[in-house]
Amino acid sequence: MDSYIWGVILVGTLATFATRALPFVLLGRFAQHPLLRFLGRYLPPVMMVLLVVYATADLISSSATLGIVLMSTICVAFLQWTLKNPLISIFAGSLLYALLI
Repeated sequence: MDSYIWGVILVGTLATFATRALPFVLLGRFAQHPLLRFLGRYLPPVMMVLLVVYATADLISSSATLGIVLMSTICVAFLQWTLKNPLISIFAGSLLYALLI
């Protein structure tokens, strides 16, 4: 039984490592390609917007909740814009949301 568990852990570790390293190995020579530079510049902010929309879509069930979500989101955006510290921004926005809800 122990060898089975160690085998599963080993396969999971190798698969995780391979999926993380494979893009760098395969796309390393194309690092300066305009498409990859474009994706590297614009994809992270797009993903953040998608995460915000996905996370807040279920929270907006009434106008009161909409106001709370908007205030918390504005708080996070403002703090991130001014302080440029994600931990403080997320913590403050979550705290504001918890206090208002």
